[in-house]
This record gives sequence, structure tokens and C-alpha cells, in this order.
Amino acid sequence: METRRAFLAAGAGGLAALAGCTALGGDEGAGDAGDGPATGTATGTPGALGGHPAASGLADQPVLGPAPADATAVVVAFEDPSCTLCRRFETNTFPTLRSEYIETGDLSFVFRGYPVVYPWGEPAVQALESTFAASESAFWALKDHYYAEQDAFGTGNVLDRTGTFLAEETDVDAASVVDDARNGRHDAAVQADVEAARAADAGGQTPIFYLFRDGAFRTKVQGPQGADVFAAALEL
Repeated sequence: METRRAFLAAGAGGLAALAGCTALGGDEGAGDAGDGPATGTATGTPGALGGHPAASGLADQPVLGPAPADATAVVVAFEDPSCTLCRRFETNTFPTLRSEYIETGDLSFVFRGYPVVYPWGEPAVQALESTFAASESAFWALKDHYYAEQDAFGTGNVLDRTGTFLAEETDVDAASVVDDARNGRHDAAVQADVEAARAADAGGQTPIFYLFRDGAFRTKVQGPQGADVFAAALEL
């Protein structure tokens, strides 16, 4: 079954897989982030970044660090704001990646929404795309807010709480952004991310990451792995 697929470890060590949140809720195979990466097969094909399904439409995505086309290393992340293991990645791993590799210019981090876990993830991703269209800095702030306050969100309140946060903590027109999200005005961007994930064989679990080095696809990593897993795979 696609949503329960096991991604086997590749490369030296053959470490056990740590899966992510499954579709319609629940953590599959949850464990410590040191359990090892779930990976795909590294192709090593030069210049493959632009041709890989996970990287389709890359120029339209929110990015931290250098532009993917100019970066030595790239992580394309598919996440669901409602996924508890995405929150674990964002809390435990992402700060290290940001401070040690993204802010130093060694790593480009691309965020793509993939709402496959709990129902409130879908309107949250609509709100993220609507916010990104208004302000990239507000987008990153809202993404962080979703994970920091994840337990407070549900289908019935996510857009109202989003509007309150945007009004109080950012410079965007919060009412306009929420209206856009309610009406799916940026649904094409949402669907582009979902289609990219499906084309890349992401399955029904989050978080899932596609790693590139020197323009070539290296591997696929699943679950809230530690920063050392990303650094090793990308030779950072």
C-alpha cells in the first residue's frame, strides 16, 4: 500500500528507516531521529536537478539560502503543517540546517506543501500559498507559526487563527490573504506541489526530502532525520 511503503536505506551502513506521518493522521514508524534515513537511489546524473519531478516549477517556490540553480546543495522538502513529524523536523533539525548550512550559503532549502495527513493541513497550505504571493518573509513566519502552535489548529479554526497571526505579526493584508485562501485563489500553486510530490513517488507520508548536490539528484530522505543525515548525504 502506497501510504505504508517502506523506504529502504541506501548507501553505506544500510540504516533502518524512520517513516513520517501517514495520510489521514498517525505517525508511522515513529522513533528517534537517529534511527537512520529512508532513502531512494542516488543517480549521480549531472544536471538532473531541473529534470527531477520534485524540482518541477522550482523557480516558483519559496527558498531559503542561495537560489537552487546556484547552490552546491539543495533540499526540496515536502511537508504538511498538520504533520507531527514535520513539526519534529522543524523543531529539532531545521534550526541546525538553517544556522550551519543555509545562512552560510552552502545549502538551498525549498519548501513545498503536501497536505496529506490531517484535514486542516489543506486550508493551511492554501493560506501559505496565499501568504507567499503577498510576502515571502510572511510566508516563512506563518510556516513557523503553524508548527510552533500546531496543537491549537483544526479545520474549523485554521484560517481564523491564520488571519489573527498575520494581522498581528506581519505586514500583509491579513483579511485579503485569508479571503484568497478560502476561495482557493492560489490553488494552482497548491496542486503543482501535490503533483510534483506524486510524480516524485512521495507516497502518502510526510516529511519527505529530495536531496541534490552539484545539480544531480543524490537521494530521498523520509522522516524527521537529524541534521547530520542531511550533511552526510550532501557532503556538507
